[in-house]
Amino acid sequence: MPHSLFSLASILLTVFAYVPYIRAIRRKQVKPHFYSWLVWSLTTSIVFLAQLSADGGVGAWPTGVSALITIFVATLAWLLKGDVRITRLDRAFLIAALASIPVWGLTADPLWSVIILTGIDAVGFGPTLRKLWHLPHEESAWFYALFALRSFLSILALESLNLTTVLFPAVMVIACILVCGLLWWRRRAAAGTA
Repeated sequence: MPHSLFSLASILLTVFAYVPYIRAIRRKQVKPHFYSWLVWSLTTSIVFLAQLSADGGVGAWPTGVSALITIFVATLAWLLKGDVRITRLDRAFLIAALASIPVWGLTADPLWSVIILTGIDAVGFGPTLRKLWHLPHEESAWFYALFALRSFLSILALESLNLTTVLFPAVMVIACILVCGLLWWRRRAAAGTA
């Protein structure tokens, strides 16, 4: 399958995953953690630019589309008062993410940029993981499962496979699978105590 078809499939899956997620946010069935989505907005946008500069080609476009939608979800989380309960640990996650951005700016190499930004993005999962540990029914396992598949398809869409282009989506596959597993486990535990 040509790269452009994998890219199109990944973009369509991105939209397919986000539409019900955004509806659930608007209905207040899902309450995304604002800090996580803020971090992900920043990192996904910058990784998109790094992937383009490393010849990711059409395979970078799913990351770009995801960046735009992630910014929208962060905005919704803030405006609709998703999960805006902020703990000291959440602040530490955000500070770690923000502190890493100047380091990225000092490196002119897209690979180091992607390594740092992927680490920042992984740190961005911290507030969400903390929240879903306590409130596992306020997140969508379906969304994270689709996003894992979407990230895998975006790897297949890349025109140039190298660490700069592959690292970020590969880590997203793993992180989303871990979120799904934790959601499944915590929901089963909550059902057992009910």
